[in-house]
Amino acid sequence: MNKMTVRNIDLKGKRVLVRVDFNVPLDGETITDDTRIRAAVPTLKYILDQNPKAVILMSHLGRPKGGPEPKYSLKPVAPALAKLLGKEVHFAEDCVGAVADEALAKLPEGGVLLLENTRFYKGEEKNDLDLAQQLAKHGDVYVNDAFGSAHRAHSSTEGVARYLPAVSGLLMEKEIDYLATTLENPKRPFVAILGGAKVSDKIEVIEALLGKVDKLLIGGGMANTFFKAQGHAMGNSLVEGEAVDTAKTLLAKGEGKLVLPIDGVIGDAFKDDANQKTIPITDGVPEGWSMYDIGPKTIALFGNILKDAKTVVWNGPMGVFELPSFAKGTNAIAQILADTTDHGAVTIIGGGDSAAAVEGSGLASRITHISTGGGASLEMLEGKALPGVVALKDKQ
Repeated sequence: MNKMTVRNIDLKGKRVLVRVDFNVPLDGETITDDTRIRAAVPTLKYILDQNPKAVILMSHLGRPKGGPEPKYSLKPVAPALAKLLGKEVHFAEDCVGAVADEALAKLPEGGVLLLENTRFYKGEEKNDLDLAQQLAKHGDVYVNDAFGSAHRAHSSTEGVARYLPAVSGLLMEKEIDYLATTLENPKRPFVAILGGAKVSDKIEVIEALLGKVDKLLIGGGMANTFFKAQGHAMGNSLVEGEAVDTAKTLLAKGEGKLVLPIDGVIGDAFKDDANQKTIPITDGVPEGWSMYDIGPKTIALFGNILKDAKTVVWNGPMGVFELPSFAKGTNAIAQILADTTDHGAVTIIGGGDSAAAVEGSGLASRITHISTGGGASLEMLEGKALPGVVALKDKQ
């Protein structure tokens, strides 16, 4: 990574404006998963140790439509962060304007201020430079630690970097290190695992990875479209009709590298207590049934490939893991990756549902790196430049 980080800049006595990713799931005012808040703590503690004048935090939360919506307020995050930092976190009811200015003026020396949701302003997602300039007025230095939003050119990610010295936080540095640097020259065998619902969402990442990996394992709903391309009956399974020809092209291009499931678990309804059975893929899925998970022979096949891997990247579950009856494949892959890590492999989970599955299985501590950004990690795997990263200062 050739970008300046928070370690390369003097923060003493400065107002440090930090873009964090506090886009956390809420049940009313209760945070149901604080992973993203915890991920920001090392950077924030590092900054506070440098004796700054103030630390000002900005983030988005959810998708408010056209203005402030109380259910998307960042207010519940302040006490949760305060607990993790062991320090009071003040809250401003707005991210710019008189309310934010007043909150900043009242902040004690070395205090932490969390600004209200940046997406309460329409200009945020349009990268409105007037909004970016108003946000930039809060700080002397800009630190971007929001990898989950780095693939978007928004006012608080890319725009602000035009008006302040801009460097990466420790989390951003770590994400880039694993998702770019490690994968540029991976230890081999290098294996990628892709799952999730749709092939169309991952065409570019499949094409990019086919040129780099030794094996590419496909699971989840997206495998159904490949099966259809091979001529197998898929019953009521999720199949992207418009992507079947693309799947045929990818199968031809990936011959010898692309590995599909050989058996699957099917159900007669999308519910946990549905009737289910395991079938070979060659038998096809009968009418009224759908493919919901990879089967035991596929788990063994994938496990055999993964046990010798030295670098593994995984994005997307192997089935509808939100239903416990159809989570066996996803949980088995998580366990295999934990074991592979124990044997010295570098394992990287590319955010999103696969990250949630690993966290839920209690195996997170046995994985090398779990990305905080689903969309951003996919774009990085595709080899795309992320606007939030490009905007940071280069090392001299």
